[in-house]
Amino acid sequence: MTAPLVHRPRRLRRIPGLRRLVTATHLQPSTLIQPLFVGEDLTEPRPITAMPGIVRHTRDSLRKAAATAADAGIGGLMIFGVPAPEHKDPTGSHAWAADGISQQAIADVVDEVGDAMAVIADLNPDEFTDHGNVGVLGPDGDVDNDATLDLYARIAVAQAQAGAHMVAPSGMMDGQVAAIRRALDQAGHPSMPILAYSAKYASAFYAPFREAVSSCLVGDRATHQQNPAGSVGEALREVRLDLEQGADAVMVKPAGHYLDIIAAVRAEVDVPLAAYQTSGEYAQIEAAAKCGWLDRDKAIHESLLAIRRAGADITITYWATEVARQTGL
Repeated sequence: MTAPLVHRPRRLRRIPGLRRLVTATHLQPSTLIQPLFVGEDLTEPRPITAMPGIVRHTRDSLRKAAATAADAGIGGLMIFGVPAPEHKDPTGSHAWAADGISQQAIADVVDEVGDAMAVIADLNPDEFTDHGNVGVLGPDGDVDNDATLDLYARIAVAQAQAGAHMVAPSGMMDGQVAAIRRALDQAGHPSMPILAYSAKYASAFYAPFREAVSSCLVGDRATHQQNPAGSVGEALREVRLDLEQGADAVMVKPAGHYLDIIAAVRAEVDVPLAAYQTSGEYAQIEAAAKCGWLDRDKAIHESLLAIRRAGADITITYWATEVARQTGL
């Protein structure tokens, strides 16, 4: 007769109540951030074809979306302003204009939700440049790192003055966190936290986002974003540099295809760690679900659990408000 096993994991999976009782990974609304797009030249929300269910908002509909997100109890909103075509130029100057769409949108959302949730400003002029890249272009057509830092400093101060609760530089320029921290401190905003896109990869999973922000970019950003084939050590070096320069929290982007990077960063640092579930990650699940190839709600939930289990404290996801409103979360 075979001796009984000392431990049988299946015993604790027998009924839903037991499974729920011993669940180790939980999704909480307060750990989710909803990205929101707002267009300067819109009279009604514009659906984003590559991201079913997501729209580029008007300022009025943005307020309503912010209020809905606040009611759902999520932790924050990330604001992306999309200027009218005539307000794009080589340096993206409307990214720091006091009356630029991002600053107006930040002020609107803060007025709507107050301090009930964090209003985070994406800090990047790429939507505002007529070439679609993340800063000043040099003679060789590549981004001039040092010249671009001055633009980031201006944008940070403008976003702080508009009322943002946090700025999130996403351009991946060397020294960007230090330049932004210095500018914020000098402008009287020493308490403004910085969420650094520290390990941001030159990924194929950003494509739908370009439609969302009406990007003019031709080509890619492989000269400054990290190589998807790069080492974990490279990502950790970027994270350490951002923390040394004054970042208050760090981010990995994309999320689902870089769980190893999330786990490695989590083991390395003790600051809040965010992961951005990108437009492409969103689109692939929505597209497969539309074809009937997978259960949409289960796939969404599982994808977010994986990011959380890998070590992310905060998840930026286009499903944030929807997931937070689901019964039982």
